[in-house]
Amino acid sequence: MPTISMTEASLRDVEVDVLLLPLVKGADGAPSTVPGSPEISEAIAGLDASAGRGDVYRIPSLSLAAARSLLLVGVGDEDLSAVSAEDLRLAFGAATRSLTGVEHAAVALPTGTPAQRAAALEGAALGAYAFVAHKTGSGASAPKPALSALSLVADADADADADAARAAVERADLLAGIVTTVRDLVNTPPNLLYPESFAQRAREAVDGLPVTVTVLDEEELAAGGYGGIVGVGQGSTRPPRLVRLEYSPASATRSVALVGKGITFDTGGISLKPAPGMDDMTSDMTGAATVLGATVGAARLGLDVKVTTFLALAENMPGGGAQRPGDVVTMRNGTTVEVLNTDAEGRMVMADALVDAVAGEPDLVMDVATLTGAAVVALGKRTAAVMGTESARERVLAASGTSGEPFWPLPFPAELRADLTGRVADLRNIGDRPGGALSAGVFLSEFVGETEWAHLDIAGPGFASAPLGYMGKGATGMSVRTVLQVLEDVAAEA
Repeated sequence: MPTISMTEASLRDVEVDVLLLPLVKGADGAPSTVPGSPEISEAIAGLDASAGRGDVYRIPSLSLAAARSLLLVGVGDEDLSAVSAEDLRLAFGAATRSLTGVEHAAVALPTGTPAQRAAALEGAALGAYAFVAHKTGSGASAPKPALSALSLVADADADADADAARAAVERADLLAGIVTTVRDLVNTPPNLLYPESFAQRAREAVDGLPVTVTVLDEEELAAGGYGGIVGVGQGSTRPPRLVRLEYSPASATRSVALVGKGITFDTGGISLKPAPGMDDMTSDMTGAATVLGATVGAARLGLDVKVTTFLALAENMPGGGAQRPGDVVTMRNGTTVEVLNTDAEGRMVMADALVDAVAGEPDLVMDVATLTGAAVVALGKRTAAVMGTESARERVLAASGTSGEPFWPLPFPAELRADLTGRVADLRNIGDRPGGALSAGVFLSEFVGETEWAHLDIAGPGFASAPLGYMGKGATGMSVRTVLQVLEDVAAEA
């Protein structure tokens, strides 16, 4: 991620490689303009530039500014004051995605509010990401890293604006950091990221923070009765793990437990997935990466809330020891489950972890998972589903409104519970095909009791096949900012 700073230099005097400026639509067919800069607006009058959100035009600065070039960023409106925070994030994120190989850029909104500048900077910081760890080459064929440094141009004549800019820099740095943590983990190939190595990466992520880490290996999981995690992982030569992280400030009076699905690769097991698209199943641990990132964020912020996080890690493989359709396993709380489909494995590892999560009697439990293709069918590739108890669901929706990450509430129809009653065990791990995302959530609800609980199914937006705004192809980091915002909201209520 880029280093992020503030500058109080005037717009003309900012010495960077690229200066990013908003481009708004001209009224009644007039040319697009840069608000607050009549000189630049006059210079681009003949460019016929579209101000559609995310449209970018890079031009030489000539005598207009000290920056080597200008990047004009369409924000999709005639009036900058009417542009939403999320539209600014998306637009400036698209701009910085185009700046791979560039050393230093600056974000400026000459007539924008402090909140709009903060949103633009946040989007720019999130867009400045490229995963090139496994690319090789030299000279012209060398992989281009993401933008290295990013500055926010503040109003040098307004102390309040400078204070707001410094706060925006700190916030953007924090959010870009945790999103990068998530993206890097999810983009890491599955031969390099497996349960044991993921556990080590979790230790490294919280190194130096007031977070304790406990890792249960396969023998401890079997002895502890974690039948769901053990069953899913038993077909792989790389055994499962359950990672528990605890951030517990002495003054905290509220507590939240987080659970993340961490299937480091999902073949479907004996219920084998089709080959096309299976390579994307390297992303089936996005939920675990997300709750890890949120925990790092809470600790970095010093939030006054206890956060206990569980990463349920396994590799779902069809080896000779793999569980079979028809097997019965005993879960962490003693519930027995018929495994009718080994590709419905995420709910099995999550259920075991949820039992431990609620045992600590937290005020709120949130789980995050790339759980069901049915959620993608229902809501598409960009919107995540949220289910659970009403108050917890509303918390997530409120936080998502702040973060700009799209969530939509889904119900728990009572009739779906009957479809999960087992023939020879307490439960079956799948219901009927209709309402598959909902029945997966209903299954998980059997393991949370009366605890306030939200289930976030991010199967669509967690991993992208096409770029959008500050999100490139591959891991998006979507939902970690919302989860962190919920933690901040709970801490603020203490």
